[in-house]
Amino acid sequence: MSITADPGITRDEAFSLLKEHLKSDKLIGHSLATEAIMQKLAGHFGEDPVLWGVSGLLHDLDYETTGEDEASHGLETAKILEQKGVSPVVIDVIKKHNAEGLGLERTTLFEHALTCAETITGLIVATALVYPDKKISSVKVKSVTKRMKTTHFARAVSRERIMECEKTGLPLNEFVKLSLEAMNDISDELGL
Repeated sequence: MSITADPGITRDEAFSLLKEHLKSDKLIGHSLATEAIMQKLAGHFGEDPVLWGVSGLLHDLDYETTGEDEASHGLETAKILEQKGVSPVVIDVIKKHNAEGLGLERTTLFEHALTCAETITGLIVATALVYPDKKISSVKVKSVTKRMKTTHFARAVSRERIMECEKTGLPLNEFVKLSLEAMNDISDELGL
């Protein structure tokens, strides 16, 4: 079932809000990469790329405040976005990317997509950084999928959350391919 909703915030407003709340270039890059992957996934699934993109861009808005506190990550973002009049659809999917920490459950295509999209960014960046040129354009699908099996490589990246791509109907190889394409499209912004 396709979700259509006005996100209640423009992309420019969302990016300004992101920069207001996140100072780390690494976190901003992660947010931009997640946005790009979500837009690519939205196109693949015939969903709204603006709605999906804004959700990806804002998903870690509270990370510098909540950090590793899984019991509050997403809740602070929800409060900020509610005050800005952002759509409950966006707020709900953002909370559910931390479903485990908040005692929620992911059940929809949108929820699974955001979770696997935001998680794969770390594995792709880590893979790019072991290449001599440190460029996403050099990374191949096989390099990423091979590193999925190497538990000591980028060990903070949850392989289980990446595998939620299968709950969207995308096999891992296809998901990695779409994610690499999306991140390569904004490689200059990412500095990779």
